[in-house]
Amino acid sequence: MVENLELTKAQIMFKLMRKNNWDNKYDRTEHFKRFQGLDDAIKELLKKEWLIVHKKPAYTGIALNSQYKKEIIEFIVDKMSQIRDLMK
Repeated sequence: MVENLELTKAQIMFKLMRKNNWDNKYDRTEHFKRFQGLDDAIKELLKKEWLIVHKKPAYTGIALNSQYKKEIIEFIVDKMSQIRDLMK
């Protein structure tokens, strides 16, 4: 289960990175509902300060924290080996 959560975190961050969602450019959490354990993954990423939450009246948005860009990319590459070549 823990390994699945780690992969989920990497997939969420990869999707945000692909869409260039850093700092104030965010995406709605409803676009991530296909990920199992989404709430747990977001909580853990918030603890590490890798995610930024944008609470709006009608929805909640998430973005990657550019201060941790190097660590985020390393984490994604480590957990998603199939994209390792794409990240170079």
